[in-house]
Amino acid sequence: MSILKRAVTWWHSQTLGTQLFTWRKGVKVGEDEQGNIFYQNADGKKRWVIYNGDLEASRIGADWHGWLHHTWDQPPNKLPLKHRAWEKPHLENQTGTPTAYVPAGSLRRVDPVARRDYEAWQPE
Repeated sequence: MSILKRAVTWWHSQTLGTQLFTWRKGVKVGEDEQGNIFYQNADGKKRWVIYNGDLEASRIGADWHGWLHHTWDQPPNKLPLKHRAWEKPHLENQTGTPTAYVPAGSLRRVDPVARRDYEAWQPE
């Protein structure tokens, strides 16, 4: 990727400024299962993530999200959260993908459900 593109765009990867700041001030805290790397500065007041791949905030699970937003002090790799048996694993936002939620009456549904509770209006 060109230096100019990295200097002015953020949607492809980290910018050049973020990379320099991370190199100078960043202390690596951990990594999640998707390969995203989490950093903080020396006093722990600033926390940030360098994404592995697409820059999509929904790719970060609740464990790391809570740490990033100072909900808890210890990162999940040092003090893991207790998960309940009924909790589903984290999924990133599925909107716009083939696995997105499609309600029963949607035209995008492969096999539309016949509705018996609706009667189309017919002009007289």
